[in-house]
Amino acid sequence: QVQLVESGGGLVQPGGSLRLSCAASGSIFRIDAMGWYRQAPGKERELVANIITITSGSSTSYADSVKGRFTISRDHVKNTVYLQMNSLKPEDTAVYYCNANILATRTIMMRDYWGQGTQVTVSS
Repeated sequence: QVQLVESGGGLVQPGGSLRLSCAASGSIFRIDAMGWYRQAPGKERELVANIITITSGSSTSYADSVKGRFTISRDHVKNTVYLQMNSLKPEDTAVYYCNANILATRTIMMRDYWGQGTQVTVSS
């Protein structure tokens, strides 16, 4: 059994910062990628940022709308991914979901796991 547990959402004023955390736990053999998605009311879920393990380290990618403001990072020992969000805007308001591509123990295929979501509201 694999679980993703998010934390760090909340209400913040425009221009403020928040840091989201997502810890993966359970019967994990390997994690290839971790990332953050978000879904605003009436909109489709979109990729915000992800971090992929590669031979030489990690590779990150960001949605154009958050480049230069958000930073994704990962602690391999703790199986935790972070999203540092700076210069927040009202349009960043959404439920943020953690996603991880994991090979669980006693399985042979990677699969995607999702967290329960954490609300981020940017408003004055």
